[in-house]
Amino acid sequence: MAKGEETRQAILAKAFELSNVIGVAGLSIGRLAESTGLSKSGLFAHFGSKEALEVAVVEEASRQFVQDVMVPALRQPRGEPRVRALFERWLAWGQRPGGCFFVGATAELDDRPGLPRDALVQACKDWIDELTKAARIAISEGHFRKDLQPEQFAFEEYGVMLGAHTFLKFLRDPLSLDRAREAFERLVTTARSHAPRAR
Repeated sequence: MAKGEETRQAILAKAFELSNVIGVAGLSIGRLAESTGLSKSGLFAHFGSKEALEVAVVEEASRQFVQDVMVPALRQPRGEPRVRALFERWLAWGQRPGGCFFVGATAELDDRPGLPRDALVQACKDWIDELTKAARIAISEGHFRKDLQPEQFAFEEYGVMLGAHTFLKFLRDPLSLDRAREAFERLVTTARSHAPRAR
C-alpha cells in the first residue's frame, strides 16, 4: 500500500471511530483535523468535501463490518451454524463504543437525501441480502424448514438487533444481550425443520 493510501486509511479509521460516537453529521473536516493532528487543507486534499468524507466513512464502516463480522462468520459451516455466527458477530459489533454504526447512521440519514444516505442504504441492503442468503442456505442444508421465507427471517433477525441496540445503548438495560439472544433462539426454533439441531 502506498504511503498516501496508508495515510488515507488511517484518517478513515479515526473518522469512523469518531462518527460512531458523535454521529455522521457531527463529523467535520475541522473535528477530524483536531483528532488526527492534520491540517484542514490536508484533509480536503484527501476528501474534497464534507459529503465525500461522510461517504468515505460509510464505506469504511462497511469494510470493517465485513472484516469483523462477515469474514469470520462465513468460515463457519453452511446452514444454521453460519446463521448463528452471523448473529453473534453482529451482536458483538453492536457493543463497541457508540453501538452499531449502521443503526445510528440510519437514524441520522433516513430523511437526508444525498450520496451518504445512498451509500448507507446500499450497505444495509447488502447486509440484509447476506442474512437472507444465510437463511436460504440453512433451508437447502435441511436445518430450516422448506416453507420458511428467508426474507422474513432476515427481517425479524434485523428487528432483534434493532431492539438490542435500543435496550443496550439507549435504555441501558443490563439484560439486553440476554433478551436479544432469547429472541433469536425463538426465531431459529420457529425456522428449524424437524431435523436434528445443527452445531
